[in-house]
Amino acid sequence: MAQWDALVDAALAGLASRSLLRATRPISLSPPPETPETFPGPGPWDRAGVEIRLDRATLHQWLAEGGEASGQEEELGENLILFSGNDYMGLSSHPAIREAAAKAAQEYGMGPRGSALICGYTSYHKLVEESLAELKKKEDCLLCPTGFSANMAVMTALGSISSLLAVGRKPTGDERIAIFSDALNHASIIDGIRLVERQQEAVAFVYKHCDMSHLDFLLSSCSIEKKVVVTDSLFSMDGDFAPLPQLVELRRKYGFLLVIDDAHGTLVCGDNGGGAPELFDCENEIDISVGTLSKAAGCLGGFVACSTRWKRLIQSRGRSFIFSTALPVPVVASVHAALHVSRKEQWRRTLVWRHVQYFASLTKLDITSPIISIVVGSEEAALRAGRHMLRSGFHVTPIRPPTVPPNSCRLRITLSASHSSDDIKRLVDALTSWLPGKHAKQSFSKGHAEQSFTTSSKL
Repeated sequence: MAQWDALVDAALAGLASRSLLRATRPISLSPPPETPETFPGPGPWDRAGVEIRLDRATLHQWLAEGGEASGQEEELGENLILFSGNDYMGLSSHPAIREAAAKAAQEYGMGPRGSALICGYTSYHKLVEESLAELKKKEDCLLCPTGFSANMAVMTALGSISSLLAVGRKPTGDERIAIFSDALNHASIIDGIRLVERQQEAVAFVYKHCDMSHLDFLLSSCSIEKKVVVTDSLFSMDGDFAPLPQLVELRRKYGFLLVIDDAHGTLVCGDNGGGAPELFDCENEIDISVGTLSKAAGCLGGFVACSTRWKRLIQSRGRSFIFSTALPVPVVASVHAALHVSRKEQWRRTLVWRHVQYFASLTKLDITSPIISIVVGSEEAALRAGRHMLRSGFHVTPIRPPTVPPNSCRLRITLSASHSSDDIKRLVDALTSWLPGKHAKQSFSKGHAEQSFTTSSKL
């Protein structure tokens, strides 16, 4: 990607000439204590991540949504099994993560408070960045407050290249960046693209969900030289993977910058938890990998794994990074522990995928990830299904607009290493009346993708 390297270097030179390059300067703290303790299998702490309790008032409020009440609410239990979270590896309640956060809090409180470029960046942050760069097989990494802010920072930094190279004027049409975005990309990607479009730094093109023929057509029809393709790796509402091997082929053909949001793949996919690129054996073909630490890592935060030159640009021009307070030290310490546990307790990844296979065998649905989307149609149907699951003892939140398009409301189910086979069997039993046939599900999903493209073809 020599072309993009040259563009970033030129943008960095422009910033340097105006003394606008920014760098993080870690405040030195004592290194984390001894190696976090790991275990050969599930422990009682794992259940804390999926066994939850709703207070009676909240339970009644949820059951009353949609204007339907059975009159039997008082007979319902308040204890539920959670199937709505994103704690895929079950790390949020792990003893090592708890202990790391507690020890850091006792020693440093919340740590120095400020943006990473002022005083909020510490040796703990640097250590986690190094660990994530190694995990993602990238030269460097930038730690962000959230996954949302990480995507926003990448998009605004990308757009800034056009302005920096235009030197004091608005870039012309051909000087802007062409960003090609999957129709079902996360809101943080969409909002970031909208922002750089308003600033007249980029032009956006939306391709039909996972449709490589449509993307190929758009790429071949675009005369703008600087092209970027951005996609979720594992889509959060449909549970399907982006076709990374085909995207890599197109990257070789057109020379575009390939950016992925691996929020739901990180730690879950690949033998080492490297994410979807490791699963599809294309880690070296991904230019920028955005991720989150609030899902499979069980903690909080976001990150951008990339080259050092891209990191320098993002931390100098990514507004959501520059103007946000850095993550508290106890959170960063817990992330460091979570990454260690994920490496050592590989049985957690194995168990997640075993649950996926078990759910598929029980339902005969063609699912490919721990995210399972049961599309039911209208909002009324989704609310009714949600109440049914609640009465059956499961926390499964109905997903409605604006998260998904109208008439594609659904139950979004997520599987975790903290679940048991019995949990999944009882869940499927409760879902029986809401499960579509295999062919019906595939047909509806295709219609959902086409509808989403129609409604969001202009960002």
